[in-house]
Amino acid sequence: MKYLYLLFDADDTLFDFSKASARAFSVMCRENDIPDTPEVYQTYHTINSALWHAFDRGEVTKEFITVERYVRLLRALSLDRSAEKCNRDYLSALGESVFPLPDAEAVCRTLAQRGHRLYIVTNAVASVQRSRLANCTFGSVFQGAFISEEAGAAKPNPAYYDYVRTQVPSITAENTLIIGDSAATDIRGANNAGLPCCWFNPGGKALPEGLHADYEISDLRQLLGIV
Repeated sequence: MKYLYLLFDADDTLFDFSKASARAFSVMCRENDIPDTPEVYQTYHTINSALWHAFDRGEVTKEFITVERYVRLLRALSLDRSAEKCNRDYLSALGESVFPLPDAEAVCRTLAQRGHRLYIVTNAVASVQRSRLANCTFGSVFQGAFISEEAGAAKPNPAYYDYVRTQVPSITAENTLIIGDSAATDIRGANNAGLPCCWFNPGGKALPEGLHADYEISDLRQLLGIV
């Protein structure tokens, strides 16, 4: 066994966030009498993505994003609704929306059976992530989940990984591998923390200059031959 500790990103590494978000958005629209059309969802997606990119750059907080995205959406649609309620309804539905990516469950179960210790490392909203793990059919294979708002710092900030190390002191650069799909947060975060990383890159994107991935995979099953 090369890596005892495997730190997995959640969204778009193990779980289909796009599918979960679309379902949760539809529920929110129904609960708040908002047109549930592809055009409205695209408007939301554009607003939401811009805010999360700002979060990755350290410009805004997660708490600001979750409500502000609906403030901007409702303004764009000229609708008088409660942005706070829209957010609550969306997050509640998102926590119940669990769609594992292909082979995610089988790979994680195999790794756990081999004796690896699996953890989740995520910037997601804590209440949502806890709910999704509780509703996940293979949530029991994870030893724990480190969520940025509970850690007091977010990926790719080195302080986030300092927190992880306080929770699992035996983590080292020799026995730990970070697995994630985001170059901006997962790969940069691993580089900042001095930990090996595996880039899950099913889309065949180019790694931004200045970043280093020890491994690159396009299928989660490839991980079994690495660790």
